[in-house]
Amino acid sequence: MCVDEEVVLLEEQLATAHADVERLQTQLAELTARQSQHDEELHALSGQLQASRAEAETARSEAQSQAEAFGQLRESMAAAQAQGREAVQRYREVVLEREPQLPADLVAGDSIGELDMAVDRARQTVAQVRQHLEQQAQALRVPAGAPARGSPDLSELSSAEKIRLGLSKT
Repeated sequence: MCVDEEVVLLEEQLATAHADVERLQTQLAELTARQSQHDEELHALSGQLQASRAEAETARSEAQSQAEAFGQLRESMAAAQAQGREAVQRYREVVLEREPQLPADLVAGDSIGELDMAVDRARQTVAQVRQHLEQQAQALRVPAGAPARGSPDLSELSSAEKIRLGLSKT
């Protein structure tokens, strides 16, 4: 081969190599740009992750505080219910003290309203029983003492009986 042909061949190879180098430099630039973009996205996502972790920790802390508050409310509610039951029981005892004629087993309830209704029903029951007993007593009532004494009716006596009665009085 001749030198000119070799030079031409080398120049073609050189041109191809320059083209390859430019293509590779373009690809390198694109990859570098993409890498830079990915780095920015990674940095942004890392910031979001940290913010999310902070929010999660805040939410966890708030949930714990709310759970504690809920526990305290539950305890307060249980104490209030116990006080309410005690108040109802004391009210029942006072009613039974003031009205001993009411049967204790008829006076029951879980609230003041229920207890008041039970007291009203017990009063009605006691009134009905009293009325029934009074009616029975009226039916069986015998007048106290003997009937008033008066002079005997002599009109129905015979003459002999009248004479005997007269002689017995003297």
